[in-house]
Amino acid sequence: MDERVRIDKFLWAVRIYKTRSIAAEECQKGRVLINGTEVKPSHIVKEGEVIIVRKPPVVHTYRVIEVIKSRVSAPKAKEAIEDLTPEDELVKREIARMAVNFQRDKGAGRPTKKDRREIDRIRDWE
Repeated sequence: MDERVRIDKFLWAVRIYKTRSIAAEECQKGRVLINGTEVKPSHIVKEGEVIIVRKPPVVHTYRVIEVIKSRVSAPKAKEAIEDLTPEDELVKREIARMAVNFQRDKGAGRPTKKDRREIDRIRDWE
């Protein structure tokens, strides 16, 4: 295809970000890299490029298979990109999710100093 699509619009179209303005904002913050270099929201996406998206604490890596310019359904969006994110990065996401939902058993009383340090250590992964 000979389409010219901006990176912020592409990230929104393949459902990496919920809105195009959030995608543009993340590009401005330097959290989006293409082939290892930070890009502006106006960067034109090409097939075969590797996109690195930092969503703390996880660093996602994608390869562009097909350039699409408008938002599509989730199954079609998955066909447009190849997820190259390493397994250890996905584990970080699960740890962060567990830390947010961390709860003590009812009736367990106040946490001890040791418990508090453990809770803080888990939450620092976010």
